[in-house]
Amino acid sequence: MTTPQTKPALLIAGHGTRDDAGAEAFRAFVEELGRRNPELPVAGGFIELSPPPLGEAVTSLVEQGVKRFAAVPLMLVSAGHAKGDIPAALTREKERHPGISYTYGRPLGPHPSLLAVLERRVDEVIGDLDRSEVTVLLVGRGSTDPDANSEVHKAARLFWEGRGYAGVETAFVSLAAPDVPAGLDRCEKLGARRIVVLPYFLFTGILPDRVRQQTEEWAAAHPGLDVRSAEVIGAAEELHALVMERYEEAVKGDLRMNCDSCVYRIALPGFEDKVGLPQQPHFHPDDDGHHHHHHGSHAHAHH
Repeated sequence: MTTPQTKPALLIAGHGTRDDAGAEAFRAFVEELGRRNPELPVAGGFIELSPPPLGEAVTSLVEQGVKRFAAVPLMLVSAGHAKGDIPAALTREKERHPGISYTYGRPLGPHPSLLAVLERRVDEVIGDLDRSEVTVLLVGRGSTDPDANSEVHKAARLFWEGRGYAGVETAFVSLAAPDVPAGLDRCEKLGARRIVVLPYFLFTGILPDRVRQQTEEWAAAHPGLDVRSAEVIGAAEELHALVMERYEEAVKGDLRMNCDSCVYRIALPGFEDKVGLPQQPHFHPDDDGHHHHHHGSHAHAHH
């Protein structure tokens, strides 16, 4: 199978942020990916809030003669963006640029290499404290999608395993409970005396800044406790390697996608009006109480 373009281009899709530094961190990361992979056309864009939009990134690649894409969401969790908005945006691009094709990669998820970066971020702030005295509060973005929120709990559990912390609790900065102060209250109720608040975010931005600010306010009101803020994941070596791993998976079609994320496969036709809305579960009007699913490829027996 020889085509003029031997490997599909890499298209990176980001959330978007109102924070200039956060948007710049994303753009710089995409540029660096391009530098490290000179044989590969690389571009990145945002779903909302900040330039460049995803469509502009696609156009820039199409103008270079690109026909095949592998799209990787630069996101930790599969929420509405990864399940709905990005596939819908890519479908629009196919209509705008007839003849292009793409495969779609998985969100980054609680990959072991990212857990290793999180561990470094905690180590940077605990110094020579004994880990067994430290409770970590992992703070995710928060979503209206319970599956997305459960992914943050999964990351927290995996982070707890085998690392010797006193415990790892979970909180969210928006849209889901507990929020940061309630998460810190919970740590205190569990007897924590030393707490590290660890933002489960790739880059700086308005939400990680809010986590830090709320942490500092809570700490000021609880002077008897040792409360520290860790940094975001950032453009670590592991993040570069993981994006390329997700790219290779998408190219080979080796997608071990979480079954519950299948909604993006069905929601595409006529999805334009739903872009940006939270995902709704689909309703089976013909369901007689026995689950006869007639969705063609959307079988529930993926595994």
